Amino acid sequence: MPGTEPARGDRRGPGEEPPAATGFAGRLRALIAANPVSSWDLWTKPRRMVAFLLAWDAIAVALLTVGVVASPSPDFVDWGRFAILAGCATVHIQLTRRQEERRRNRVTAVHIDLTGIWVFPAALLLPIPLTLLLIALLRIQRWFNSRRPPHKFVFTSFTHAVSALLAHLLYQTFASAELARLSPANSLQVFGILMLVGFSYAALQAIVIGGLLALGGTSAPTLRNVLGTKDDNLLELSTISLGTIATILLVNIPPAIVILVLITVLGNRLAEINQLQSEARTDPKTGIFNVRGWSESAERALARAARGGETLALLMIDLDHFKWINDTYGHPAGDDVLRTVAQTLDEITRPKDIIGRFGGEEFLILLPDADTTAAKVTAERIRTAIADQRIVTTDKRGGSALISGRTASIGVALLGVNGTTLEQLLQAADAAVYTAKEGGRNQVRFADANLPSE
Repeated sequence: MPGTEPARGDRRGPGEEPPAATGFAGRLRALIAANPVSSWDLWTKPRRMVAFLLAWDAIAVALLTVGVVASPSPDFVDWGRFAILAGCATVHIQLTRRQEERRRNRVTAVHIDLTGIWVFPAALLLPIPLTLLLIALLRIQRWFNSRRPPHKFVFTSFTHAVSALLAHLLYQTFASAELARLSPANSLQVFGILMLVGFSYAALQAIVIGGLLALGGTSAPTLRNVLGTKDDNLLELSTISLGTIATILLVNIPPAIVILVLITVLGNRLAEINQLQSEARTDPKTGIFNVRGWSESAERALARAARGGETLALLMIDLDHFKWINDTYGHPAGDDVLRTVAQTLDEITRPKDIIGRFGGEEFLILLPDADTTAAKVTAERIRTAIADQRIVTTDKRGGSALISGRTASIGVALLGVNGTTLEQLLQAADAAVYTAKEGGRNQVRFADANLPSE
């Protein structure tokens, strides 16, 4: 019958599997076929997140269309710069493909893509169509190791493109003429403008992607997993700085830009090492320090306090009847409680206070420059905040559940009163927690005022 015969070159007998996709185009078609729009997990996300994502994608299409229509046609110089950036970026991506895949597999929220080093100069120097072509080229290559749902990948791609459009408009308005006649006299001004444009480029991405994460892109939104950690933002600053250097080189010494390929490859490797070091010190469930990370930071703070004769307190926080939560609602609900408590501790303590998860349902906080009164006030504030929490989670059957009215027993140990080493303070605070438990729970107890024996 017409239409039933397989295409030439695709003849196979009954039950035979179709040949595996080969080549770049074949792999792309296979990926698209394996991820039809109707099966995207986007449709399982909160409605406000879906609405935000679709609205932003529509706005991005409109803005980029206007940008392309209003853009001048590329000339020979533009195509030459495009070729240089595309070549350098492709080498960078291919040489760091496996490192990048490992990094992405370990990231659950914010991810800093170092290809911004090549996109940023393109945004400044090239017409919008060539900039979008470069972004498309890089994003297609990233698709094969992104391991992200298609809707997130498309959303991020549009965000990169709109950020590039913003950078292009700012640069053309304030700096294009100055960079063309760069000299020692105006170098500081040009560099400052380029960095401000770079900040705008990065800030738009942070706001839009962070907004999506806050609306449902992550299970427990915090400043760390919405806007990134300190290390994430330093890496973003480094990316923009190198992109600024690439811009200056591309205008004045184009061949020298290949040096940045080596720097970016090394940068990817250093970023992976830094990520591994951070993960070794971070509790995966809550995002705060684990015992190792907390102990390292606490030992340094303790040494500083001892040298300066300063006060210091240690709080041990034990969530009351936590096993009941796991037994009643399931372990995912227990994890939600742990994450919410960690977020609360981060919000109501000072930046210099050191927060960590001790294990199970126990948390630790080291309070530098805290005497008895300050430690008491902080501990009571934490106890009250935990009791006031209303945590929306799921039950064992996957239905919605609300956990509230939880309490905590808190033990407090003071440097010089209960010990002079971290181990002594931990032992004293632990004993105080048991005293609080025996006294009826949901209370703060100070350790006995004596130095433990060595």
